[in-house]
Amino acid sequence: MGRVSAVPVPQPRTSAAAPAAASGSRRSLAAALLLGAAGATVVLLAAGRVWAEGTASVGGGTVALDARGGDVTGVPTALAVVGLAALVAVFAARRAGRLLVSALLALSGAGASAAALLDASDTAALDEKAARTTGDAAATVGALTHTAWPYVTAAGGLLILLAGVLALRYGKRWPTMSGRYERDGTPRPRRAAAVDPDRPEDLWKALDRGEDPTREG
Repeated sequence: MGRVSAVPVPQPRTSAAAPAAASGSRRSLAAALLLGAAGATVVLLAAGRVWAEGTASVGGGTVALDARGGDVTGVPTALAVVGLAALVAVFAARRAGRLLVSALLALSGAGASAAALLDASDTAALDEKAARTTGDAAATVGALTHTAWPYVTAAGGLLILLAGVLALRYGKRWPTMSGRYERDGTPRPRRAAAVDPDRPEDLWKALDRGEDPTREG
């Protein structure tokens, strides 16, 4: 009889894809958290700064006026708050819910950035202040200048937008809120109360519960 050569059995190869995917998931998660939080902080801070300055003529002289971001538009601030809420909600949501919240996060950033850019050269807020200061409804502001804070606000909105894009792209790989914090409605097992054999009332209570008081725990 001829020799039968042993056929090598292919062994399952340990794939490096899983560790690489986990590492990529952690990096995208950290980046989204950092970008979202930083972007919202930048928007909230920059929206409170002076966006425009000017003067109004009063009694032959001039008075200095300024308009902060909140005077010009409240949209970036409101959307930054929405973005922060969406960033937190991403980890509580699952599947389709996470996709919707991620989209809301991205839209919040885009809206905040667009609103800041559109109102960067707005003069209505200063004209309104000039009218109140002079008592003339037709008064307008003079020596008008604009600061860079609207563009800083827009940059913060872009950071929130990037966080939303990361959540849309990689959010399905991110962990969800721990199940131990969720209530699934199932009753929790109750621990049997300790039975003291020297106390008759404990013995009767154990019998009422259907327990064997003579059984050692």
